[in-house]
Amino acid sequence: LLLFVYVFGDAMSAGIGSGGADRSAYIAYLVPGILLMTIGSTTIGSAVSVATDMNEGIIARFRTMAIHRGSVLIGHVVGSVLQCVMSALLVGAVGVAIGFRSTDATPLEWLPAFGLLALFSLALTWIAVGMGLSSPNAEAASNNAMPLIFLPLISSTFVPVHAMPGWFRPIAEYQPFTPAIETLRGLLLGTPIGHNGWLAVAWCVGLAVLGHLWSRSLFDRASK
Repeated sequence: LLLFVYVFGDAMSAGIGSGGADRSAYIAYLVPGILLMTIGSTTIGSAVSVATDMNEGIIARFRTMAIHRGSVLIGHVVGSVLQCVMSALLVGAVGVAIGFRSTDATPLEWLPAFGLLALFSLALTWIAVGMGLSSPNAEAASNNAMPLIFLPLISSTFVPVHAMPGWFRPIAEYQPFTPAIETLRGLLLGTPIGHNGWLAVAWCVGLAVLGHLWSRSLFDRASK
């Protein structure tokens, strides 16, 4: 966030604006994308943590205890979602400190904005848990989860999709981060979100269900 605001801010804002450099406008544009990028990078820790637990014997000990089999995964997911939300709030506080303001958003827009952050965290966490379960060790889990950092880089985090080359736009547009970023940006800045809201929710629900089924399948297979 600080790098793109203070090092690239003037150049980036001039490139996507109407011609003049406006760092404050670029801060408003950038912060929502960085918040979701923060969630993506935070969930990598879940993949590493799950892979570590699966390989260091703690799961085998849990299996001898009278606890629900799925409680291990649920514990990882709940912990990760809380970490993601706290990380996003910390980055948001830094954004406010350097000039981000949400003056046009109403309380009715702030509430779904927080809900989107939590739902996006839940969806990516279940995917990260599946990546951890499918990895032979923590190092492999960290590498397998790298798309959660790479995808925001080719989304609308830093520049609008319409400013990208025509052949590249579908790559940026048809992925989970872009509609989520555009929805959060609209909610925080009080601008229209169009169809991005439904797309963001659909991506989150779809990824959460897919990640949950994938993780349960891998965990049950490892338990046999």
